[in-house]
Amino acid sequence: MKSALTFILLLSTVFVKAQTVKSDSLNKLNDVVIKGYYNAVPILRSVSAVSLVDSNSIRNQQSSSPVSIFNTVPGVRMEERSPGSYRLSLRGSLLRSPFGIRNIKIYVDDFPLTDAGGNTYLNLLDVASLGSLEIYKGPDASIYGANTGGAILINTPDNQNEIGASVSGGSYGLFHQTANISKTFKNYSFSVAQGYQRSDGYRQNSALERKYFQTTQQWNYNASGFLKAFIFYSDLGYETPGGLTAVQLEQNPKLARPATPTIPGAITQQAAIYNKTIFGGLSNTYQINKNFRHVFALFTSYTDFKNPFITNYEKRYESTLGFRTFLEFAQRNESFKWNVQGGIESSGTKTQVKNYNNNAGTPSALMAYDDLRANQDFAFLRFNFDINSKLLIELASSINFFNYKYERFFPTIINEQKRNFDAELMPKLALSYLFSPKVSLRASVSKGYSPPTLAEVRSSDNNINNDLQAENGWNYEIGLRYKPLNNRFYANANIFQYELKDAIVRRLNANDTEFFINAGGTKQKGIELESALWLIQNAGGFLNGLQLRSSYTYSHYRFENFINGNSNYSGNKLTGVPESVVVSSLEFLFNDGIYLFGQHNYTSSIPLNDANSVFAKRYNLIELKAGIRNLKLGKTKFEIFGGANNLLNEKYSLGNDLNAANNRYFNPAPGSNFYAGLSVKL
Repeated sequence: MKSALTFILLLSTVFVKAQTVKSDSLNKLNDVVIKGYYNAVPILRSVSAVSLVDSNSIRNQQSSSPVSIFNTVPGVRMEERSPGSYRLSLRGSLLRSPFGIRNIKIYVDDFPLTDAGGNTYLNLLDVASLGSLEIYKGPDASIYGANTGGAILINTPDNQNEIGASVSGGSYGLFHQTANISKTFKNYSFSVAQGYQRSDGYRQNSALERKYFQTTQQWNYNASGFLKAFIFYSDLGYETPGGLTAVQLEQNPKLARPATPTIPGAITQQAAIYNKTIFGGLSNTYQINKNFRHVFALFTSYTDFKNPFITNYEKRYESTLGFRTFLEFAQRNESFKWNVQGGIESSGTKTQVKNYNNNAGTPSALMAYDDLRANQDFAFLRFNFDINSKLLIELASSINFFNYKYERFFPTIINEQKRNFDAELMPKLALSYLFSPKVSLRASVSKGYSPPTLAEVRSSDNNINNDLQAENGWNYEIGLRYKPLNNRFYANANIFQYELKDAIVRRLNANDTEFFINAGGTKQKGIELESALWLIQNAGGFLNGLQLRSSYTYSHYRFENFINGNSNYSGNKLTGVPESVVVSSLEFLFNDGIYLFGQHNYTSSIPLNDANSVFAKRYNLIELKAGIRNLKLGKTKFEIFGGANNLLNEKYSLGNDLNAANNRYFNPAPGSNFYAGLSVKL
């Protein structure tokens, strides 16, 4: 780390003496447009509870982890129990996700990253592959399929005719390197990106290594249509240190989970995740005439997944194939515009899973062998009516079909069995009214539905659980947005109530193998506020710009009618959800491309079990990042930067093990840590 900092300081001395270029004009809160799924609309008029994370907000954060990026958005909580082990929640609990991401539909450009079994490997992506994010909170699933959490659209970076590279290093052996090239011709454009990241981790047995490659190709074959291809390959490996008890946490927070008299520890078992995945998609968009447009997307993926764990060694091979298509009709006149979209998305995922005894990181005797196949299909229809460019009405619904098949080969033979879930209708009624060019009011009623994922049907206890029911519920909300014409200020407020039935929750056996049950339900009431304000904009002096951003999340989430055995959890706080989160940031833009970014995150205490008998303490995180952009040496542009995380050296867990066996709740996060780096563009 010292050598990296010395290298950066030497470079900065050279570059400051070199010619500097004047920074681009300050980013403004311009007329931001969200795409939805091929349906662009100004954010001020959107009928959805959507938040946009633009490229400027992404580059202000550390480039080696997306956690701080997502956590700036109200209603969103991302956790990282150890480097690379992400969990993500939109307006809800993480009870369904011991690791990984479930119950959220995620798309990259035109293609679903979420497989038919309901799982999403977001940690495969390098942060450099994120151009911008559109985050749709709550059951906005009329065009995204079955989920009760929401949807995230990841837009890859735009082609900019450039060659670029970056390198950064930091505490605990962090090293992150990226390279990219993009070019646009008359009818063809392409981009290729590569990334490599490694770290030793703060705790024992928490090292990470990821190799990443991505390419996007687009061919505009005529004035009305274009083909787009997207491919990525990721080779990810990260160690999993496991949870600690409160006593172990106090003794040494850097420890991996120690052994017990009956169960070996994480280091002995070499507990880790290894995931090699290739993903590909091809889409065609064609404007048939001024009224009709058709889009077709085909996607596929293959995953080789290995997980040496404390109690077993799992090998999993997954393949997914699917398509998405829709037809849009749009018509407009001076006072009335309307369009209708109808489409289908269909996908199937095949999973072969084998569990072995784990002999110190080596698979030994076979414990279980199953084949599973999930099929998830839905059709959607959505009408949009725009009256006098003031009243926007959306009427939409999808009908969702889900089934899975399973066949067991060991330890007993079970011939192929199939379980069909009833077709489920998910309607949505939403409207937005523009009171003035500055103010809009919106309201919506929508239904969410989420069947169990394959990882919940066949969890780590190696049993097939056919008793799990799909969770579903109605969401009611209103929202208010304000954005003046000078674009210096933006504010958004949401108030909602979500009543979920048959909520799926996780349980652990004494040996840490998991299983899932349906809770009676939850009632989730919440408030989300976000704002952005340019205090100083294009001032022309030493301080050229100053922007303040802030978000607030209040979550009054409670269990309802939840009785498990002799325990009644009704009225308890929902496990894993902090009641209040406040995130605020200041961005200073000085002359000659110099910038300083600071962010504060306050998170209140978090219940760690359904009984609400154990809580994680509240914490305050302060992050800083500073640098110089647009330094120029000849025709080459450079940026140097450095940053610090957790400046207050808080003792906290960025991701806790909920309802943990034997009170192993805590996954301590690093104290104060630092990084520095350099990027170059040709």
